[in-house]
Amino acid sequence: MIRLSLPSTASPPLKPNHHHHSRRQTSTTPKPPDIITFESLKSRIIRHADAGRLHEAISTLDLMSGSNLSPDLTTYSVLLKSCIRTRSFDLGRALHSKLENSGIQLDHIVLNSLISLYSKCGDWKKAEEIFASMGGGARDLVSWSAMISGYAHSGLNSEAIALFFEMVEFGERPNQFCFSAAIRACSNREYAGIGLVIFGFVVKSGYFESDVCVGCALVDLFGKGFGDLESAKKVFDEMPERNSVSWTLMITRFMQMGDSVDAIELFSDMLIEGYVPDRFTFSSVLSACSEVGSLDIGRQLHSWVVKTGLTSDVCVGCSLVDMYAKSTVNGSMDESRKVFDRMAEHNVMSWTAIITGYVQKGGCDVEAIELYSRMITKGRVRPNHFTFASLLKVCGNLFNPRLGEQIHGQAIKSSLAEVNCVGNSLISMYAKMDMMEDARKAFEFLFEKNLVSFNALVDGYSRNLGSGEAFGLFNQIGNASVGADAFTFASLLSGAASIGAVGKGEQLHARLLKAGFASNLSVCNALISMYTRCGDIEAGFQAFEEMGVRNVISWTSIITGFAKHGLARRALDLFEEMLDFGVKPNEVTFVAVLSACSHAGLVNEGRRHFDSMSKEHGIRPRMEHYACMVDVLGRSGFLNEAMEFIESMPFPPDALVWRTLLGACSVHGDAALGKRAADMIIEQDPSDPAAHVLLSNLYASAGQWEDVAKIRKGMKERNVVKEAGCSWIETANTVHKFYVGDTKHPEAREIYEELERLVVEIKGMGYVPDTRYVMHEVEEGEKERYLFQHSEKIALAYGLISTGKAKPIRIFKNLRVCGDCHAAMKYASMATGREIVVRDSNRFHHIKAKITSLANSQIQFFENEPAFFVELRESEQAEVGGGEEALPRGFRRRRAIFFILAIELRRVVGGVRLGEFGGV
Repeated sequence: MIRLSLPSTASPPLKPNHHHHSRRQTSTTPKPPDIITFESLKSRIIRHADAGRLHEAISTLDLMSGSNLSPDLTTYSVLLKSCIRTRSFDLGRALHSKLENSGIQLDHIVLNSLISLYSKCGDWKKAEEIFASMGGGARDLVSWSAMISGYAHSGLNSEAIALFFEMVEFGERPNQFCFSAAIRACSNREYAGIGLVIFGFVVKSGYFESDVCVGCALVDLFGKGFGDLESAKKVFDEMPERNSVSWTLMITRFMQMGDSVDAIELFSDMLIEGYVPDRFTFSSVLSACSEVGSLDIGRQLHSWVVKTGLTSDVCVGCSLVDMYAKSTVNGSMDESRKVFDRMAEHNVMSWTAIITGYVQKGGCDVEAIELYSRMITKGRVRPNHFTFASLLKVCGNLFNPRLGEQIHGQAIKSSLAEVNCVGNSLISMYAKMDMMEDARKAFEFLFEKNLVSFNALVDGYSRNLGSGEAFGLFNQIGNASVGADAFTFASLLSGAASIGAVGKGEQLHARLLKAGFASNLSVCNALISMYTRCGDIEAGFQAFEEMGVRNVISWTSIITGFAKHGLARRALDLFEEMLDFGVKPNEVTFVAVLSACSHAGLVNEGRRHFDSMSKEHGIRPRMEHYACMVDVLGRSGFLNEAMEFIESMPFPPDALVWRTLLGACSVHGDAALGKRAADMIIEQDPSDPAAHVLLSNLYASAGQWEDVAKIRKGMKERNVVKEAGCSWIETANTVHKFYVGDTKHPEAREIYEELERLVVEIKGMGYVPDTRYVMHEVEEGEKERYLFQHSEKIALAYGLISTGKAKPIRIFKNLRVCGDCHAAMKYASMATGREIVVRDSNRFHHIKAKITSLANSQIQFFENEPAFFVELRESEQAEVGGGEEALPRGFRRRRAIFFILAIELRRVVGGVRLGEFGGV
């Protein structure tokens, strides 16, 4: 937070008024009637035009024509300049038409005015016709300057620059207006290099030392053209003459380019130098306060605005609304709303400012929609493209397709749907609501697609598992000469991570290195996440180690990766290392830390980290942290303690917390507590399929088939649909997806032949199908058939026939992997000698079995971080070695399973050592 005391406001001395007031002479002599003469009417037209009373001036012109008096060229020239000054372009066109019909020979002054008129109203064809008709003899410096300035102000930069050099070749010496216009045309990345050539010309011509306008244009050249604020500031400091406009420009550029702290300091320097800020200065400084959250300085500025009488200015009012919306610490919109309500008049800018404030605050989307309704009904204000962009974000946040389509329709009616910011917001909105076909239509509808357009669609496809389309768009970006940026790579890496396409991720890694993004912080963070989510934790850690600069996201990403891979000790060690480096953890970091404790059964350590959030780090635990703590307790079998923890929460638990408890009840077979948790979930969200499915599975595992039937009947009546289980595997940069009993794959015959062969082999090794994981009341043989049709087993079989033996088989599943598939994959790893990595909805399972000694018949399983090991000797006695904590209750049942498995394996190999055998 910046704290800066502003200099006190001193009222500038008022200049004495030297106007003399003479007494009004009275006379009894009657005044003769006015005689209408050409000169009197001409004088009246000029007086009206100079005073801005254009319609009265035109009426007088009509009176002159009606009196058979022909206006001269000077009259037309004055009226044309007044039309340009008041932007009354239609009247200007009418005057031009009248002038052409008059037959008066036009001089260069009127022709120059006509060039300015048509260039400012955007009729470039007419402006160029007039300029061309003047020929070399009639054109003067004003003619050239009018055309160059017109091109520059209209964004026709190449035309402005070309005409400037044509003028120089023609022999005209540019003046300050020509230089300013030409430099402004170069104030972009495309033509900045040419701007340096003109800069040299300016220095040689001496205009840099003599004209403020040229200096301001050069500030823009370095600021906007090169993004070089340091050079822009040097130009500003070297300017021999500065005014409020140049100070305001410098402040604005610092603010716009993200250096709001220096913008506020510049404002302080401006006041110390004695310059008086205007409404534009206040708007820029208030915006700078918004960016850095400097509420104290913002309030001082607000007070100054009130004293100077600028509260009625819409620009200042909008900046105040934005400042309070962004800077209020408690997230309240009250002060922002007060400023808005006190504004005397509202236009589209003020309405958009308050609507955007509510949108950016988060959680205020309904209020934003209500304000929009007031805007178009009571306020009778037509929305602009910025209004629609904010409203479309609201629709995406509310996940309300119907409302989004209505706003989309209004944008089309207003002819704003093809504007970039509206089109990009449409793409983001539809993508957020998983309506990718509509998002693609909005993308194709855009007349000019920029990088933001491509990025919005790439990000949408990446989040909606449409990585193929996302990578196709990535190639289009190169063809469209737009150029991918850091956000593009980050989105694509996220897309590769979401489907586990490590091959695509590696290709992207190579391309981003070539593109020069190897040191970009957001890209590096995305790389860590991609590798860890694709199952290659060591590659993710290498990307982390190679980073020169790390932030809290970098640390959190790698900690999350190790936690998801079951390597809890490495995750927790990294967390301690992060604290030693002085990096302050955030809410997401603690979700990763608590998840690591949960996976490893580190109950006491989990409690310690949870308590440290508020006591040591000043982070108030949120709902997801309480859910993680329930998982820590519940996964380890402490169900009653988990329930007591929920009852002690400072706010009502949501469905996530109850769902976590229900999952733990399913693992440990507590039907009574599971029923209570499921009831709480259904009470909050009757359409939640997870609650119904978990409770149904809990009853099924207990053999309570009547209760299972009731739940399934209720789901059917409520139209609650269970998410279909799906597994996929990437081979040769292609993702292959499988569902339960899937036969649609082109190699289905080979897959099922391999699966049948594998089942026979692992059964011979002692594998016994665990039919408890079949949640249907059918015959035992039918249950076994169901087990072999699970999608992860089909994916495993395909991995065995389609990947080289040296490579790990990486399988991804959208739901939790079932216990039988988990056990089968351990046997499959032993039978094939292959490493198998499975990512389910909760974590990674690394399975690697190998025979360490044929002579001693020893077999080792390695899965994630060792929880404990079981050693079986000839006497069939077992020893259990623990981890860092005593074995929690949750491991007791697992230990029994391991003993049975060891005895079964002993029949095959005679003696077994199960080393570092992780939990199911």
